[in-house]
Amino acid sequence: MRLHAFKRAQAQQGVALVEFTLVLPVLLLLLLAFGEFGRMLYQYNVLLQASRDADRFVASQAWNSTLGEVSLSSALLTQTKNVAVYGVPANTGSAVVSGLTTGMVQVAAVGTDHVRVTITYTFCPVIGSGNCTGSIPGFFGSQIALSIPLVATTVMRAL
Repeated sequence: MRLHAFKRAQAQQGVALVEFTLVLPVLLLLLLAFGEFGRMLYQYNVLLQASRDADRFVASQAWNSTLGEVSLSSALLTQTKNVAVYGVPANTGSAVVSGLTTGMVQVAAVGTDHVRVTITYTFCPVIGSGNCTGSIPGFFGSQIALSIPLVATTVMRAL
């Protein structure tokens, strides 16, 4: 009986290059997907902090001691939306997240002594078309939308 000998190294030449070429697109897609997921989590964290800041601002000023409840004036609503978008009560500077506007911020009284700030933002991945109207084809013919809605809500008691 003869033992089977290994193939010579010359017969295996180029196999690793072919395998790398086949696996490279999948690895690049995974790398880009992880990057986009991290960017989405970062933007959600920034939105959540902006809603906390805006809610803290409105909670400190919304209490009407004569009525014994929360009172939201239009000036206070505008200032709160500016705090959520720009970080300051005035409409100056740049938005904390690219594309965030005051129209995406809702401020409401909850009950008689709480206020809620909700920021609804649409995350647009860089991969794909880059504008939130794009989609990619799915496996079974249906389209997969690239835009992902991010909603950050905070409720605080008025002081």
